[in-house]
Amino acid sequence: MTSLWERPPTVRSRSANAENPTGGEGAGASAPSPLGPGRKGSPALPLAAGETITLADIDGPGVIRHVWVTVPDRTAAGPFVLRDLVLRVYWDGADAPAVEVPLGDFFCNGFADRALVTSDLVVVAPTGGMNAYFQMPFREHARMTLTSEHPGPIEHVFYQVDYTVGDDVGPQAMSFHAQWRRSNGTTAAGEDHVILDGVRGAGTYLGTFIAVSSLQRFWWGEGEVKFFLDDDVDLPTLCSTGLEDYAGGAWAFQDELRAHPEPAILTYSAPWCGYPQFVDRDRTAASPFATHAPAMHALYRWHVPDPIHFHDRLRVTVQQIGAWDHGLFERVDDYSSVAYWYQTAPAAPFPPLPPAAERAPR
Repeated sequence: MTSLWERPPTVRSRSANAENPTGGEGAGASAPSPLGPGRKGSPALPLAAGETITLADIDGPGVIRHVWVTVPDRTAAGPFVLRDLVLRVYWDGADAPAVEVPLGDFFCNGFADRALVTSDLVVVAPTGGMNAYFQMPFREHARMTLTSEHPGPIEHVFYQVDYTVGDDVGPQAMSFHAQWRRSNGTTAAGEDHVILDGVRGAGTYLGTFIAVSSLQRFWWGEGEVKFFLDDDVDLPTLCSTGLEDYAGGAWAFQDELRAHPEPAILTYSAPWCGYPQFVDRDRTAASPFATHAPAMHALYRWHVPDPIHFHDRLRVTVQQIGAWDHGLFERVDDYSSVAYWYQTAPAAPFPPLPPAAERAPR
């Protein structure tokens, strides 16, 4: 990356938002406003049910450097806006997306619920300002869309995509990818949740977001995250010692192995790892049963200081293992995850994204 104090001769800064949808030079703040020309005439876009809007459509070469989005987290039509909206990114004219993730999960907000995140790559600031700082290079073209599977209209989608054009994106530059998967309590005991599979070619694994609804009692996070690199088949080359350890924590995020820990004490958010979400009640309901929701936990880990390189293949999984006074036991919980990675070759087709009803938190 060019140093900020060095002015590259060909690189130009651009930004796409509702005030300048094309990111065109001298084309911002052109929408009419009651306050007069150039006075906040189009700060947001509406998004109807079933509609797709384009957040960025850019000719390259270039690099997307920052994405900011905020939307209401619920409407009169339903409470799960952050899971009902799907972010997709397409590189260099490809028909299939390289990024396909529910909006909230992409920004490390699971369960269609808001949480503050303060990391180097994702920041979610008050109130619901979702920022991503993944560097996303492209050679010929980039297109970013947001699709609504929410049952009602979203009146305002605020967004901004900051990027540069004219960058020196060489033939070996790797493309950014992100994929969402879920095991909605459907795996068998002893079966690992698959975070990522089917990756072929060379690349670098960037990070993981994992959201777990614990469907059984006792400590839920003893499972190990496993990275099967290249020729690995039965056993991985890289393996964590537990899920909370993978996220930089220890001792079950608590002093004692309690079924319902104190959230104010436990959650944290740091540059490369964090446990930003603990929810033990249904915040979408007003009934007396709302406090009996499964405990929900979310964590992230960025592999920037310690990148994970692969040359031919990559598979990433996490075990579903718990612990109690009598030792370890196999669990079946509700896992959803986002894998973030770079690779050189075009990505294999993603598994079909489940429809909104199957993505809803349970």
